[in-house]
Amino acid sequence: MDPVAMDPVTGEPETADQAEERLRRWRLVLGGGEGDGTGCELRGRDVAMDGALGALYGGGPGEGPGAGSAGGRGGRKDGASRSGGLGGSAPVVARWLGDIRRYFPTPVVQVMQRDAIDRLGLSALLLEPEMLEAVEADVHLVGTLLSLHKAMPETTKETARAVVRKVVEQLVKRLASRTRATLTGALDRSARISRPRHRDIDWDRTIRANLKNYLPEYGTVVPERLIGYGRAAQSVKKEVVLCIDQSGSMAASVVYASVFGAVLASMRSLATRLVVFDTSVVDLTDQIDDPVDVLFGTQLGGGTDINRALAYCQSRITRPAETVVVLISDLYEGGIRNEMLKRVAAMKASGVQFVTLLALSDEGAPAYDREHAAALGALGAPAFACTPDLFPEVMAAALEKRPLPIPDPTG
Repeated sequence: MDPVAMDPVTGEPETADQAEERLRRWRLVLGGGEGDGTGCELRGRDVAMDGALGALYGGGPGEGPGAGSAGGRGGRKDGASRSGGLGGSAPVVARWLGDIRRYFPTPVVQVMQRDAIDRLGLSALLLEPEMLEAVEADVHLVGTLLSLHKAMPETTKETARAVVRKVVEQLVKRLASRTRATLTGALDRSARISRPRHRDIDWDRTIRANLKNYLPEYGTVVPERLIGYGRAAQSVKKEVVLCIDQSGSMAASVVYASVFGAVLASMRSLATRLVVFDTSVVDLTDQIDDPVDVLFGTQLGGGTDINRALAYCQSRITRPAETVVVLISDLYEGGIRNEMLKRVAAMKASGVQFVTLLALSDEGAPAYDREHAAALGALGAPAFACTPDLFPEVMAAALEKRPLPIPDPTG
């Protein structure tokens, strides 16, 4: 007698419909063929879904969209090795892109697109306008386009810019308001004054500081000391230098850093400089208002000379005690390691707040040079990966010169 499967949520025995659904899902995962063990036959929409999956993850040569892919990822019965089957035809790939958008939710579509580019070498097809119009745009696609844009024909460049701008606008909408609010609060607090004008009084802090002077018979607090903050918008309070590694592995970080650069530049109380580097250094501050221009001013790939980049940034610092330098790099240094560390130590000694981000993305723990990270940590400049949602808090802490909210790497 076969054991009865149990529902993992309720702990009750599975119904017949639940068992059938479980087999269906396993069949889609395993790809069919004699060895999948499910005995499940797909019908209707599931056949098309299986074909779209099989074209990318397991169809044999000649299979895939336009080549009778209904057999799925395990359609070959001869035991031969499996490989993707999208082929080299742009119309076929465009149809496949349309299929996956029809059958799968957006996050799954984006993963499948990245896998198609990585596994099947479809980068060249992204140089065609009709292909770019068919894809689901995300940060990873932008990184791919930026690595290809030097090779793009003129007919494709405008479409590529439109795709990049769409992603940038989505990121700005997601991140800008919270970033401005968080940093405005930090700048206001860092600019507190002891004799504020009425409109500049920080009432919450003033009341808390004078609670000992509460007069119960009058039901009020008599403030002996007023606490206020300067109006951050009246003048530049702090300076920020974003120093961004544009090597190929940092693509997502470059995208997010460019967006945050534009947000910071929109705040009149901050003077923001944006510098990108590989083995050379390019100052893109004059383009910082438009992240799309910044992104197309980068050149992903090549080597890395962090020391040279930091030397340039250091030469532009005029108010070290009011400056935050944010180095965004995986720290695989191709330049002079000891000089890089001496430069960081010198900046910190002068009063600069130095922040090292190994990545600025949602991709999880990055690959990075652990020896260099440990050396920076010993200088009081700990290196850590940062998500876009955490970045405003990191910047606020740096502006206020308080401990950085470093995420727990184990959590």
